[in-house]
Amino acid sequence: MTTSRTDAEAVYHDLRAEILAGGFPPGTPLRETALAARFGVSRTPVREALRRLAQDRLLVPGTRGMEVRTIDAEEVVQIYDMRVLLEAEAAGQAAQARGTTDLLRLEGLLERDRKVPDPDDATRIRTNLEFHATIWRATHNPVLIDLMERLTGHLVHAPQSTLSVGDRWREALDEHEKLITAIRDRDEAAARSIAAEHMNTARRIRLSLLREAAGQ
Repeated sequence: MTTSRTDAEAVYHDLRAEILAGGFPPGTPLRETALAARFGVSRTPVREALRRLAQDRLLVPGTRGMEVRTIDAEEVVQIYDMRVLLEAEAAGQAAQARGTTDLLRLEGLLERDRKVPDPDDATRIRTNLEFHATIWRATHNPVLIDLMERLTGHLVHAPQSTLSVGDRWREALDEHEKLITAIRDRDEAAARSIAAEHMNTARRIRLSLLREAAGQ
């Protein structure tokens, strides 16, 4: 792999992680020159990274170059509908295919998250995504993992995490613990049910947030 290609990979993964964590609000322009200076590389690998992010549907052409994409309420709901189905499938497959290392990672992430007393919105988004991504990887199904990564990426454009509403953060961690138990016990039916209800709750909260935003 050439140095330019290596630089492009690094810039792509760093920017993608930052976008997924909500570091760039919708409409934020990402300029090649500024990014090249930030990462200490030429504009060529930055251009390649931005092209890949556009293919991921995280960026779109704007008036000042590429910018973080904004999605409408209808698409947000459609994404949640698909996540309910796919998260349940992932949990069921994880219960069948998980290894000891997968369990240790899930338990470690839950313990870490419980130790954070009052994380900010961006931290809740990032740590929650890490937990769910670990479940996807526990399926050892590369096709499902790829689908989940692509689908979940679109939700970063939604303002405010559902995990910051009321006591949802603590409730979600309790649900994560139940999900780990089902996966540990290889209880496929329970894992699917817990994961589906977990995502349905997030969907209901998101719909409420969308209604509030529309009313304003």
